[in-house]
Amino acid sequence: MKLPQGKIRFASVFLFMLLAANFLMAQAVKQHVDNPGQTAMDPVPDDITHSHRGNPNQALPAVPGPIGQAVSTGHGINYHNGPVMKGTPNVYVIWYGNWNGTGSNTAATRSAIEHFLGTIGGSALELVNSTYGDTTGNVTGNVRFGGSTIVSSSTNLTDTSLRTTVNNAISSGALPRDSNGVYFVLSSSNINETSGFCTQYCGFHTHASLGGTDVKYSFVGNVDRCPSGCESQTTGPNSPVSGQGGIDGMANVISHELEEAISDPDLNAWFDSSGQENADKCNFNFGTTSTCTSTSICSAAGKAAAAKFNQSFGGNDYLLQQNWRNSGAGACAQHL
Repeated sequence: MKLPQGKIRFASVFLFMLLAANFLMAQAVKQHVDNPGQTAMDPVPDDITHSHRGNPNQALPAVPGPIGQAVSTGHGINYHNGPVMKGTPNVYVIWYGNWNGTGSNTAATRSAIEHFLGTIGGSALELVNSTYGDTTGNVTGNVRFGGSTIVSSSTNLTDTSLRTTVNNAISSGALPRDSNGVYFVLSSSNINETSGFCTQYCGFHTHASLGGTDVKYSFVGNVDRCPSGCESQTTGPNSPVSGQGGIDGMANVISHELEEAISDPDLNAWFDSSGQENADKCNFNFGTTSTCTSTSICSAAGKAAAAKFNQSFGGNDYLLQQNWRNSGAGACAQHL
């Protein structure tokens, strides 16, 4: 659906939550989850205001389905005819700001996040996405890290300059032009996204036609800019030192946006009657967790802080929110 020129249609917003620094309080904050089933008309996610509460002037019909072999409906989230990203989508990163700085704005953080993106494909959590499909096939749950580039800047981002940053990275040849890719702009903690980072959201995803290609992209800032709002714990299982939760906080937001970008890349595939996409329905809902101990994979700081985790892959422990499983009655889940 086209909107008035000059307005970017932002889809999934990782809704800003006033979370306490400790994990138990974060666990208590949960979003409304619809009852299983469908309504005749579902509000389109209101990307203009970075909110998933829906624009009352826009609606798409919920498909009664199933259609073909790939679309399974009636599990608490609805299908609206759009495509999903099948096969093995590529994930690209544009490191924006100063990533050779202090705290969590370091080369070590870049390496850790790129490792995370290189190993999340096929993980138990990512395979939950394989319950989503379109009329030609299902999401596989596989993803591949496709590369990164650095844009050194001290300039805050706007919605428009974010899109320009993605376009410049592609048109310059720093990253390939890939219709089956998701481009993440990850900003250092000194950078603000002026439409509402740390006050309205922790991250979001959207898409745009760039150079004639439907490009999917996402913004996720270094959440150490606002740990009380965008981190579930200030010291996570991968924190290099106590009080630096940027790696784990960003990994959590990235996994949220990645799941949604793949299951609802053009903002017209999967969302519920409240306009929430699959990860929105489980926002900051972590399910069963384990505690970092001396025998865990966790970093020394994570062990000392008794940090929580619920996923292990690629030689690391992570605390990642659950994803909505589109089967049975539907539920927030860590695995199929």
